[in-house]
Amino acid sequence: MEVLSDRALNRATLSRQLLLARSAFEPLAAVEHLIGLQAQVPTNPHVALWSRLDGFTTAQLDALLVERRLVRSAALRGTIHLLTAGDCLAIWPLEQPVLEQEMRNHRDFAPLLSRIDLTEPMQWARHYLQEPRTQSQLKAALADEFPDLDPAALAFACRNRLALVQVPPRGMWGRSNQVTVATVEAWLGAPLDRTLTPSQLVPRYLAAFGPARPADMATWSRLTGLAAAFQAVRDELVELVDERGRTLFDVPGAPRPDPASPVPVRFLPEYDNVLLSHADRSRFVDRDVHALYPPGRLGRGHVLVDGMLRASWIVDGDHLDVLHIDLPRNDRDDVHMSATELSTLLELDGEPQLIGV
Repeated sequence: MEVLSDRALNRATLSRQLLLARSAFEPLAAVEHLIGLQAQVPTNPHVALWSRLDGFTTAQLDALLVERRLVRSAALRGTIHLLTAGDCLAIWPLEQPVLEQEMRNHRDFAPLLSRIDLTEPMQWARHYLQEPRTQSQLKAALADEFPDLDPAALAFACRNRLALVQVPPRGMWGRSNQVTVATVEAWLGAPLDRTLTPSQLVPRYLAAFGPARPADMATWSRLTGLAAAFQAVRDELVELVDERGRTLFDVPGAPRPDPASPVPVRFLPEYDNVLLSHADRSRFVDRDVHALYPPGRLGRGHVLVDGMLRASWIVDGDHLDVLHIDLPRNDRDDVHMSATELSTLLELDGEPQLIGV
């Protein structure tokens, strides 16, 4: 079997993540190909697509949210993701066990919810959330309807037991509002699609994040039993080996560029699945990067230089503050140029500041 170095895996995954070169994909097609984008920080998908797509504008993504072709939902590993309407309807049922486990593990709410029959509260909430409601509205209504139960715990159960979407303007560029939710079925006017199986999702995961192992897909999705899912479609996959001797899987014909392929500097948002979707991140991280994330400065984005994590960034007043590790002058110039381009997107007036650590 072909042996792939970490650098070869780096180039392969970057290519599939549309980060080796900006893509001509339309935003909707890109989100579908990537099987969603991390979105718990409302503007993260805008930055993620700006880094990946040629000619992207924030208005394009906002329009797709308003048109209900893209939705924001905790439909992937229990975290808010921006997904196509079709993917949300299909992936949410597949991921429901992950959300149920989150309910069972919650430090504050699990003891309360374990003593409650949730059938009636969830039936009532499903009807109530046919129309968009804020979190405060939902909790107040639950308190009125079920005065003997904890409304915050019930609202958490709604998040994890009902398929909910955060409706616009939440997630829109410069207009994001407080969280307002409705059931995905009501918002999209379609039922959940409960036909998707883990084995059917394997080729899509590999097309966006491969070559990879079942453990990698488990990190991306939090689903269990993925070794069996890979085995079910093994005849349809290509088998490879990484430099540690571990078996990797891939879809036939997927791009595996020359490991020497050049990679432009890429600024990524605080949360980006390219760095969160493998059990072993050595294809992107080859050194200690803790210095890039100093205590007390949460919310830093990430910078790939030659495809590897070498810097982090944060908005500091009117400029970008970029921390970097041992960058040669030419790389620092490229980082500064890309930071200037991101500053334009973010409408910052100040000059980016690069600080070595």
